Amino acid sequence: MLTEYIDSTERAAQIIREGGLVAFPTETVFGIGADATNAEAVKKLFAAKGRPGNNPLIVHLDDGGHWSRAATELPEVAEAMLDAFCPGPLTLVLPKLPTISEQVTAGLMTVGVRIPDHPIAREILRVAAVPVAAPSANRSGRPSGTTWQAVAEDLDGRIDAIFTADSTSIGIESTVVDCSGPSPVVLRPGAITLEQLQQVAPQTREFGVGENHHMVVSGEQVNSPGILHPHYQPNAEVLIVEVPPVGISVEVSAVSAFCGMEGFDGLDAFALSRIFGSLEDYAAGFYEFLREVDRQSFQKVFVQTAADEGIGWALRDRQRRAAGG
Repeated sequence: MLTEYIDSTERAAQIIREGGLVAFPTETVFGIGADATNAEAVKKLFAAKGRPGNNPLIVHLDDGGHWSRAATELPEVAEAMLDAFCPGPLTLVLPKLPTISEQVTAGLMTVGVRIPDHPIAREILRVAAVPVAAPSANRSGRPSGTTWQAVAEDLDGRIDAIFTADSTSIGIESTVVDCSGPSPVVLRPGAITLEQLQQVAPQTREFGVGENHHMVVSGEQVNSPGILHPHYQPNAEVLIVEVPPVGISVEVSAVSAFCGMEGFDGLDAFALSRIFGSLEDYAAGFYEFLREVDRQSFQKVFVQTAADEGIGWALRDRQRRAAGG
């Protein structure tokens, strides 16, 4: 397949409407868009990513008022979250509309719905005028793409087009909240924190905390992406450390990489390193740093664990998964 490199939202929307696959930027990471009502297009999307069929996709819409293009119901708590945080890095799991392909939802009766806060994404979705399934634009299991060049590394020749836009701003996938049950449950952490959600819906809990959760997790199904399968992993071995890292010999650091938010004596011994100025910068640059580690063929990368506050909540989750759980 010959991949087009485009900068036209009209062309991107046309390809999606015609059953093709287009990578485009959102505020979180780049996504691969396919018409969520077109089973053949969705099948091609899974094949392009090498994504397991039991890993559901998130459906993207251009406006919160269009939720009924993907879901049969908008519970009161979901409506409150939609009003508070959308457009933005929030996905709401809702009862599924029958017109959404069963492949999108891995056969489940719920669907994740998101309204991205990115002008290019919103315009593509508006012109396409169909619900668009859009997982992260990378090969399954790899660090997500936050630049179009990173997307091309994984998907050139595998999808129809890549939108050549600037890098994304947040760099971490959306918060996923299941609103299909008796109380909202955070299935995947993201830039919208648990504390922010609880200001709108105090009963919101993390999955596994309290008794009122019902997420399907098994060897066959899971009703949120980014949970069951390996994710965000470079070829290099990822080792999560405090700062300063201890027990690392000069010989090891000389052929390894390091990223974090604090400098320390011995940092210069690493062959590749990056110190981020804030948690937000750390999150925005984390995946791209992992990809640079692979470009330079390092075997190990030492990652400073993020502070458990703000977006650090989500970044710690991605760090843990990049290190194999």
